[in-house]
Amino acid sequence: MSEISEIDEGFYSRQLYVLGHEAMHRMGSAKVLIAGMKGLGVEIAKNVVLSGVKHVTVQDEGMTTWSDLSSQFFLKESHLGQNRATCSVQQLAVLNPHVVVTDYTGPLDENLLLQYQVVVLTDSSLEDQKRFGELCHSHGIKFIVADTKGLCGQLFCDFGEKFEVLDRDGEMPASVMIQSISKDNPGVVICTDDQKHGLSDGDKVIFSEVQGMTELNNMGPVEIKVRGQYSFSIGDTSALSEYERGGVVNEVKQPVLLKFKPLSEALQDHDLLVMNDFGKISRHKTLHLAFQALHSFVKKEKRLPGLWSQSDADYLLTIVRELNEVAQLEELDEVTVQSLSYTAQGDLAPINAFIGGLAAQEVIKACSRKFTPLQQWLYFDALECLPEEKHQPTECSFAMNGTRYDGQIAVFGSAFQEKLQRQKYFLVGAGAIGCELLKNFALMGLGAGDDGHITITDMDLIERSNLNRQFLFRTRDIGEPKSKVAARAACDINPQMRITAHQNRLDADSEGVYDYCFFMGLDGVAAALDNVEARVYLDGRCVQHQKPMLEGGTLGTKGHTLVVVPHLTESYGPAKSSSSNAIPLCTLKNFPHRIEHTLQWARDQFEGLFKQTPENVNFFLRDTAFIKRTLDLGDTEALEILGGVWSSLHDMEAGGQRPKSWEDCVRWARCKWESLFNNDIRQLLHCFPPDEKTTHGLPFWSGSKRCPHPLTFDPSNTTHIEYVMAGANLYGQIYGIKGTRDFTSIRGILENVHVPAFTPKSSVKIHVTDKEMEEEKKRECDDAEKVRLEELKGKLASPSLKSSAQMYPIDFEKDEDSNFHMDYIVAASNLRAENYDIPAADRHKSKRIAGRIIPAIATTTAAVAGLMCLELYKLVQGHQKIGSYRTAYINLAVQYFVMSQPSRPQQFEVAGKKFSLWDDFLVEGRRSGQQEMTLEDLFQCIREKCNLNVCSLFYGNSVLFNGHKERLKKRVSDVVKEVTKEDIPPHKKMLELIPSFSEDEDCESVPTIRYLYL
Repeated sequence: MSEISEIDEGFYSRQLYVLGHEAMHRMGSAKVLIAGMKGLGVEIAKNVVLSGVKHVTVQDEGMTTWSDLSSQFFLKESHLGQNRATCSVQQLAVLNPHVVVTDYTGPLDENLLLQYQVVVLTDSSLEDQKRFGELCHSHGIKFIVADTKGLCGQLFCDFGEKFEVLDRDGEMPASVMIQSISKDNPGVVICTDDQKHGLSDGDKVIFSEVQGMTELNNMGPVEIKVRGQYSFSIGDTSALSEYERGGVVNEVKQPVLLKFKPLSEALQDHDLLVMNDFGKISRHKTLHLAFQALHSFVKKEKRLPGLWSQSDADYLLTIVRELNEVAQLEELDEVTVQSLSYTAQGDLAPINAFIGGLAAQEVIKACSRKFTPLQQWLYFDALECLPEEKHQPTECSFAMNGTRYDGQIAVFGSAFQEKLQRQKYFLVGAGAIGCELLKNFALMGLGAGDDGHITITDMDLIERSNLNRQFLFRTRDIGEPKSKVAARAACDINPQMRITAHQNRLDADSEGVYDYCFFMGLDGVAAALDNVEARVYLDGRCVQHQKPMLEGGTLGTKGHTLVVVPHLTESYGPAKSSSSNAIPLCTLKNFPHRIEHTLQWARDQFEGLFKQTPENVNFFLRDTAFIKRTLDLGDTEALEILGGVWSSLHDMEAGGQRPKSWEDCVRWARCKWESLFNNDIRQLLHCFPPDEKTTHGLPFWSGSKRCPHPLTFDPSNTTHIEYVMAGANLYGQIYGIKGTRDFTSIRGILENVHVPAFTPKSSVKIHVTDKEMEEEKKRECDDAEKVRLEELKGKLASPSLKSSAQMYPIDFEKDEDSNFHMDYIVAASNLRAENYDIPAADRHKSKRIAGRIIPAIATTTAAVAGLMCLELYKLVQGHQKIGSYRTAYINLAVQYFVMSQPSRPQQFEVAGKKFSLWDDFLVEGRRSGQQEMTLEDLFQCIREKCNLNVCSLFYGNSVLFNGHKERLKKRVSDVVKEVTKEDIPPHKKMLELIPSFSEDEDCESVPTIRYLYL
């Protein structure tokens, strides 16, 4: 990847938004050696190959054994006795056509390592780690050690004496507008209040567009000191000119130089331990010694400690105590040492997924010099996955008997494995996290028994941009349903898996499929969704049916996990309002000051011109009630919609906008350019001239209001002609007219286009706030507008219009480069940015913002899925202590980990009794085959259950009872039908009824009555 054009943006699309082009280029020249192809090694290799380095060599001298199948997803039973690297290399190679993948089956030696820029050791001896660590350190080779044993993991990095990090966190540089700058020592910069500056002490910034105190515009990066969320100081400004207005502050990211110790030295430095669970500080310090002791044990005994062997555990503890005589830890966690010994032979897919994700991210840092590397040790454990009731199990129940689950049975025993295989789980989503979860499920054997089952649903089809992180998919699968292909791939990993794949969206419309009986037949649910609304809906269904839920999500290098346990933890909960992030409409319409504003405006233009208007025309043509429905929206909105419909149905010669030819489409696009980027700006400046003052005598064009200027069309300007080209082609598409990309041809047509003259009008009202816009919508039309509306109604009543041809609305698709969609968005946004002197954005950035793309990378996805499956172990065992569970927030870019116990559900009181969201009144509407109960029977049942008297009852927005005595003798379902005037859908087995009790009528929260209507 020596040239920018050689980066396959279609394949790396989502990862590029995490790493950027420059980092990807640096990675494209890196050669990486990964030693050890057990479960951890293949996880690291998979993530590194997907990331896009130049060359990966996988090394392993070992042969495949049964225990490898517990976590090595590219090995099959047919590979038993064959070399692990050789069996894995081909499947690794097909993950990414841009990466050369080779295998090496000989021993590691100096000549081999010196060929690579990054070396990763897994499943290695401490002697090898020290020896090769010294070699790599002295030759500037980045050196990483990763290891897992049972429920514990270890990670070490040494990137040499001088390692320069070009971007320590990967966050977008801060950019804020200035409200004022004091002339003082120090000078204080106050930013506009529409956005917090997000800077930290010591950050450096540059200034531009400052009026008055113009000296700042020519200064190099200035160090700042934060004073508040909207202010910071910059040093002495007392000798500078007086600040007048305007200005933009942009953060300048500074490189950081880091120094690493070689492994042999770092072993003795406990200050290099990076903590990830602050409830386990002493445990992880102990693990630093315990892993060293484990190496000593293996060196002497030529084996790992025996499964749940007390004598071996005691011996390992003795070695740790000897090491601690030098280390002098204040608190030695001896229980952790014993637990490590008991389970060291275990090989667990979730632990490998988590440590493998972290290790691969360190490889990416080493190759790209982006993000802050681990300095230098990290230990992780999930020992809380072990049974809560402490007892000494017998070694025979954990014996490896030659099954694909041997590595898991070594930790949890055969009885747990059988229980795991009996589970019935519902996986919602087969995208990046969904694929990783299914891989883990297959390795773990979740639902793989005779009584077990997994149902997966995802409505999406596979696209090329998915292949970079949704690793179960291949090029041949593009266009196929994600759920179907993912299920097939999981069965390929483990042929015992029992999976049913659906292509349904999970919402109210699919409740006929995922009904009461479906949910009640589940043991749990896993959410691998990419939007909050779907998570909230699924969470509600889980609470309703009292089912546990595993939830996780990622945003670039950031990830989170949540486990929802009935009656023990809080649920995912209702959607948090995101209105604070919404861009005010008046900002979009008249006062943009950030590229995000112009891109959203361009996207709105696209939706209005090429989707909403054609859809309105089609509704008009086939729906006789369309005009009446539109008039009900209010005169102002109706005038706009009906005007658009009329002009779309009438030819340009008749005063409409309907084209007859490609030339008409070009003419429309040229005139639209003039309207948007010249006329509208001239009208705005006519209403608010550059020297306009507010009622307080302050400049109108100040702070976040940038004074615009109109553009003059220039056919030789690339952006100008690209707007016309994209706009004309899209306009042609909605009418079924074929266009062209030939700029010469388009310029020829433009020579004959007449652009109507424009004069700004003093009668035009431009709104400064959203409140003014809302008030304008509510007001009735003036007499002239009412006449225009009546004229439109009369014109649209013409029978001849109903025979007009249907239009072809366009759905925005960001990932198809030949469809003109992003061409239009980029050109329109950058032209509007030029109007307002906002720096333009390239296509890559524009696609991310306008397409609302979520940055994604395989490393974070693997780590999050691993953490989710560790919680699954606890759910299947039925852990009841909230301290056993973990909620996680991670950022692999900066080694930020917060593992904490989940919150308990909030409680509320009703008449002195305490309840939580998990408490409900479950009532069987038909008891023992009897007739359905009446409303009076229901009230009596609640009285008997909790000694509370129902005084009101609601079903959704409908009032079933509020003193309606005549309804008491009616069956509950009949009352629901009567009040809602609708039949109860056949799949609706449970009715959620909200009561109000006479003992506490003012209570805001009450338990739901879940009425089984079977």
